Amino acid sequence: MRERAFETERGMDRRGVAWIPGLVGLCVVVAVLPGCAALQQADYAELQTVDWVNLDRFLGTWYEIARYPNDFEQGCQGVTARYSLKDSGKIRVVNTCRDSDGRTTDRIEGVARVDDRRTNAKLKVSFFWPFSGPYWIIDLDADYQYAVIGEPSRRFFWILSRTPTMEEETLDGILAKMPGWKYDADRLYYVPQNVE
Repeated sequence: MRERAFETERGMDRRGVAWIPGLVGLCVVVAVLPGCAALQQADYAELQTVDWVNLDRFLGTWYEIARYPNDFEQGCQGVTARYSLKDSGKIRVVNTCRDSDGRTTDRIEGVARVDDRRTNAKLKVSFFWPFSGPYWIIDLDADYQYAVIGEPSRRFFWILSRTPTMEEETLDGILAKMPGWKYDADRLYYVPQNVE
């Protein structure tokens, strides 16, 4: 696989992670300014999701290959997301952040619920009740080996893989689709996965 630049995220605090303050700040903005969010989303064409997601196949561990920089993952490398089914039918979400030596530096647990039963591709994820945010599956490998996550405002974006690395051809195929989703590949931060 061709070398890709693992550039430091803008404003990253190299000493650690700020999951909780960043998420709380995001939640306050979402709660206090819903009208602004609606206006921001109106600037974009509708974001299409995949036609269908088999949630049983989607469960398990995903490695974060790339993301849009965000406040709540500053300093995170070796990021994984683990999804498991709760007795309530909702999905348990455990996001883990590691440092450059592969040591776990932070972990946060949340809950996801399906927001569109017709496709199962639109989820709402909450790390702090009662706040939640959209988590839309906009691309998904037929064998569930990679997934692309977005949301209507285009502020957040993740490329996930079942393995810590992704084939160059697969990644290039995803990058080629980004303009059609109204995302900018130049904004991506490639997550070092030199862990475990």
